[in-house]
Amino acid sequence: MHRLRIPQLSSVGEELDMASGSNNNSSPFKIILGSSSPARRQILLDMGYEFTVMCADIDEEAIRREKPEELVKALAEAKADAIKLKLPDSSSDRPTLLITSDQVKVSKGMIRERPRSTEEAREFIKAYSGDRALAVNYVLVTNLSNGGTKGGWDVSEVDSAFPTEELADTSLARIKETETSSSCTFPSADLFSPHT
Repeated sequence: MHRLRIPQLSSVGEELDMASGSNNNSSPFKIILGSSSPARRQILLDMGYEFTVMCADIDEEAIRREKPEELVKALAEAKADAIKLKLPDSSSDRPTLLITSDQVKVSKGMIRERPRSTEEAREFIKAYSGDRALAVNYVLVTNLSNGGTKGGWDVSEVDSAFPTEELADTSLARIKETETSSSCTFPSADLFSPHT
């Protein structure tokens, strides 16, 4: 299972160690996570960082690209632009880093984004069975103090074999419980790991 990789920050501003996992409250920077994803929040929590969450509220369907790598990059950049417009102009004694990202799954040559309904989610899960799909992720870090940005992709190959309708039903129930129906981030990793 691949975890979200935060790009190196040396070109964003001063070099900062994002992987320290320290719970030190005297962090040299503030973090804004531009995402409502529980999985992305958990990654930063697991690393020991304090952060603020802001959602971009953009129309993702209005942003289209043919290649998945270009699509996730365009969406992460659009989210950053939208959040920057919401922020008050204020000076800070510490740099502020905004982290935005997007991900899609490519299955049988089709880009799969967040399903619009439970039925569409079921169809996506069925389509993944027996397929070698790609999870295409892009993370963008923006230093709001100096305007510097750094982004990077992570492409993971997932070989899926979901054997039963029962597994699809169970996973959809868990997805619904956590209110995350992302096409490539399932909260039920314990269910899927034997089949990926």
